Amino acid sequence: CEVDINMSINAVTHAKWWGAPGPLFCGPKTQYPHTGYWDFSYECNNQWANPPESCDVYEGQKGGKHIDDAPYANAAGRTDVEGCCWWGRGVIQTSGVCNFGKLNYFLGKRAHEEGRESRYPDIDFCKDPEAICANENYKELKWIAGFFYWVDQVQPYESDGWIYLDELRKFVDGGMEGDAFINSVSGIVNRGCHNPPCGTGELDGGPERADNFFKILKEMTFAWVDVAPPATPP
Repeated sequence: CEVDINMSINAVTHAKWWGAPGPLFCGPKTQYPHTGYWDFSYECNNQWANPPESCDVYEGQKGGKHIDDAPYANAAGRTDVEGCCWWGRGVIQTSGVCNFGKLNYFLGKRAHEEGRESRYPDIDFCKDPEAICANENYKELKWIAGFFYWVDQVQPYESDGWIYLDELRKFVDGGMEGDAFINSVSGIVNRGCHNPPCGTGELDGGPERADNFFKILKEMTFAWVDVAPPATPP
């Protein structure tokens, strides 16, 4: 996608743990001249403070506060949110101008305008990235975007001798046991490599991902495996 520096969006969803930041937002420098930082230690509804402290960034907020009285650079040195509207959306958190551009090229308005078959010819993912989660006519998009990422990035993955389809076959033929396979796949989805830490850091939530994977696998197993009925006693 081409970056539109005038795009202005406020995220719909956000984390809700204690002190969690408010919804992400983006906009031109004319709207947000600079950005500060989020103070995770700030306590809400402290009536004994002078002056009294409260939080109203989102419903149910219990802590945290946006401090923006001066520019505060992020890891990339940016002190603004101009053109930064490509945060994760959908079940696998589709993010970045490249991934949204691919969606538009293969499934969205660009495919339609260039004469290719398009599942969503009226949706321009480059102009409206929020469509993945907020489009009332196509509520399945949050899943479709995840499936697309899986087919585009995970299934064809090959690196340093680790080939997704080969490893999948090994996992199935081996009785679908052990964490090695799901940990590698989680690394691809979460960090872009099968053996994190890589360039983007350590795998986030590895044990939880593996636990969820096996829970789902257990529930779905009998959907595709023929189970012989128990033998009838003589």
